[in-house]
Amino acid sequence: MEHATWVKDALVFLLVAGVVVPVFHQARLGIVLGFIAAGVLVGPHGLGRFVEEMPLLDYLVIEDPERVEPFAEFGVIFLLFVLGLELSFARLWQLRRYVLGVGTVQVVVTSLAIGAFARMAGASAPVAVVVGLTLALSSTAIVMQLLVEQKRLATQAGRVCLSVLLMQDMMVVPILLAVGMLSGGAESIWRELVTALVAAIAAVAVILLAGRFVLRPLLRRAAMTGSRDLIMAIVLLAAVGAAMGTAAAGLSAALGAFLAGLLLSESEYRHQIETDIEPFKGLLLGLFFTTVGMTIDLGFVVEHLLPIVASVAVILLVKVAVLFGAARLFAVGLAASADTAILLSQAGEFGFVVISLARGNGIVDIELAQFVFVVIGVTMALTPLLARGGSMVAARLEPLDHKGDTIQDQLSELSDHVIIGGFGRVGQTVARLLDEQNVPYVALDQDAVTVGRHRREGRLVFYGDAGRPEILDRAGAENARAFVVTLDDPGTAERMVKAAREKRPEATVYARARDAAHAQALARLGAVSAIPETVEGSLQLAGEVLVGLDIPDDVVGRQIEAERERARSLMGI
Repeated sequence: MEHATWVKDALVFLLVAGVVVPVFHQARLGIVLGFIAAGVLVGPHGLGRFVEEMPLLDYLVIEDPERVEPFAEFGVIFLLFVLGLELSFARLWQLRRYVLGVGTVQVVVTSLAIGAFARMAGASAPVAVVVGLTLALSSTAIVMQLLVEQKRLATQAGRVCLSVLLMQDMMVVPILLAVGMLSGGAESIWRELVTALVAAIAAVAVILLAGRFVLRPLLRRAAMTGSRDLIMAIVLLAAVGAAMGTAAAGLSAALGAFLAGLLLSESEYRHQIETDIEPFKGLLLGLFFTTVGMTIDLGFVVEHLLPIVASVAVILLVKVAVLFGAARLFAVGLAASADTAILLSQAGEFGFVVISLARGNGIVDIELAQFVFVVIGVTMALTPLLARGGSMVAARLEPLDHKGDTIQDQLSELSDHVIIGGFGRVGQTVARLLDEQNVPYVALDQDAVTVGRHRREGRLVFYGDAGRPEILDRAGAENARAFVVTLDDPGTAERMVKAAREKRPEATVYARARDAAHAQALARLGAVSAIPETVEGSLQLAGEVLVGLDIPDDVVGRQIEAERERARSLMGI
């Protein structure tokens, strides 16, 4: 019987993923909102209300959300693991000002403000403290998934969101200890605090050491066997093991998975791992969003409509105000501050854990716990719509950012980025591919209309002559990882290659060439890859022909690359 229940729940979820969610995606409402709405529908408070009257509905309902929650948590774990893969320790260090600054101010001030509102509403002091701490946190799963889905993780707003969420994850231990203290354990709070901090530091240290001295050698040996299954097993062990380690130490499981991803971010297996784990992450994260929807009891919402609407409004307004102020305090751009504030204005999934613990310790009663659960669920469900509003507000505020120092303000924390000279069709194609891999870039162009349009869309595109060394300086040339020259004018392209080699000799310079003579000139100046447009176009056309003739992709790829090398050799580059 238990086995049959599991199978039924799995079928209901797959039905949701295959039928309901695509409808929301087609309507451009996003898959996150689709999964949450589906959770409301198939949960015990949706169709589950009518099972007794219509028994056949039992086959379309997940009766016990707690039964699937352990699997849903894996979605969050894999999401943070993949985010870690896409970052690096060096890039994370660049975010320290946002983590320690914006993140700390947000958690402290929001907790105090929401706690004060709860106290004014008649809550006791312990309840107000718990509610303030609970609702100060945001949803890592929903916000990060939205940023990834919209390819905005590499934007300034994306980086600030990630930084704040990392600080919130690190606040898990103090919050849980505070709940324990409020339930009557004040005499041992300092001992527990020291013990918890030691355990947390030890867990992080063990993960970092194990990753460097155990995980990487294991992956190398697995790669030598040629077995992708073995590599995948080791990766899953690393992600889940690190998550369990930080969870056992009282930290967030997601933080452990993020650290495991960071450890593998600079390995040669990063892209293969990311590709293989993506299907696991997508489905399990969808299951997590579905369980969030199952917590929303529409009957309870209708019964307590005014208090719920008022509470949701207070939470959103307080968090937007605090986050906007904190971001501006630490020199985040006006548009990015507004975008960040709106994106992080919801309550988070960790709130369910805190309120459950407080209820178990007798701090809050069952009715209040249910009320807070619903409020958290509603704010999370509103997030995809709020994110759209945030993008619109940011687009309106973008022109108000200081024009004289915008480029330096926005690039002050950027490193290992790519500088694209020219943002026409070629430059935009390069940028889209970089966005797909969450590689940060800065683009320079002298078409004011093009620059304005792409800046309104949140891209780091600036007006300037990419052939001038001082412009490259302002675009962060000293920290750039590579330069891509897509300029139409041959003289400007050559000046950019020369300036890039002088400013950052160790960086790689890729260039678009108009013809063989131009390719040779660019190569002499230091471009490592300069293929004429006509040659590259003919290679791509030949590749399409061969694929159309059913020649295997790997054979076509090798043949095209051989022809490309032959062209380079003939041109002497």
